[in-house]
Amino acid sequence: MRLPVPAGPVTGVLVPPHMPARELVGFVRKAEELGFPEVWVAEDCFLHGAFSQAATILASTASLRVGMGIIPAAARNVAFAAMEIATLAGLHPGRLAVGVGHGMPGWLRQAGAWPSSPLTLLEEYIGALRRLLAGQPVDTVGRYVRLRGVQLAHAPSVVPPIFAGVRGPKSLQLSGRVAQGTILAEPVTPEYLAMAVKQAGSAGHEFVAYNVASVDDDPAAARARARAALAVVGEPDWRPHVAGLEFAAELAELRSRTGSAAAFAAALPDRWVDRLAIVGTPERARDQVAALGNGGASRVVLIPAISDAGAALDSLARLLE
Repeated sequence: MRLPVPAGPVTGVLVPPHMPARELVGFVRKAEELGFPEVWVAEDCFLHGAFSQAATILASTASLRVGMGIIPAAARNVAFAAMEIATLAGLHPGRLAVGVGHGMPGWLRQAGAWPSSPLTLLEEYIGALRRLLAGQPVDTVGRYVRLRGVQLAHAPSVVPPIFAGVRGPKSLQLSGRVAQGTILAEPVTPEYLAMAVKQAGSAGHEFVAYNVASVDDDPAAARARARAALAVVGEPDWRPHVAGLEFAAELAELRSRTGSAAAFAAALPDRWVDRLAIVGTPERARDQVAALGNGGASRVVLIPAISDAGAALDSLARLLE
């Protein structure tokens, strides 16, 4: 049964990156049936590719929109990425959104792809990508992006929006200059969102907020499922997400004292979990989504906190009731 989509930010769901590929089609068809208007796919190393996931989802569902969030700019030549994006957009007009970002430094260093200036690369990349998808001939000789007379033969009639997936202030400012929107990785608290809007906000700029999500009539059960997914919050790359919280210093001290990410997650106080995830009863979770919408997020992407993908969808779909 299809449930009505509520007013406010569009509520989508992330395809679990660790889910086996054979389960993808069933997962997204169920998401569409339950009433989710869009799903998002990650390209975490070294799991599933974003383009193959997006192509499969678009071909396997009737109207579900797909966001790629994100593809690392350093991983693909921009001209060939534009060809892939244009093909998908041409086959499924109006159903695709594309996020491009720095990617995780550790993973890209493993692959020998981390640039010496990630900001320069991302600015050159998104600028060239948007011009290519608009059907323009592109000549550019940048530090990283170098194209000579490149023009797509099949530019899409409906050009998908290009988002920058970034974290810190300098990258957010770049996103506001060159992208049509910003994808914010989890956790996105209202405080972090306010900082991002201040840094990247410009006329018409969209914000996509990722958050770990766990919904249950028993708030304690919902929190218990969300904890493991919050283990990364204590790592250095996540400092921008928590810097604006009144317990930021305590959180850093807890991570240092507990020694491991798993122990850190288990020791998180309930009130911190309630701030760092969309968690609790359906009513409370809907209020959290609405608060992000009021803060400037046009889309909220729910990250299932439990490994049973089907059960996760059933519980998260209660937000759409």
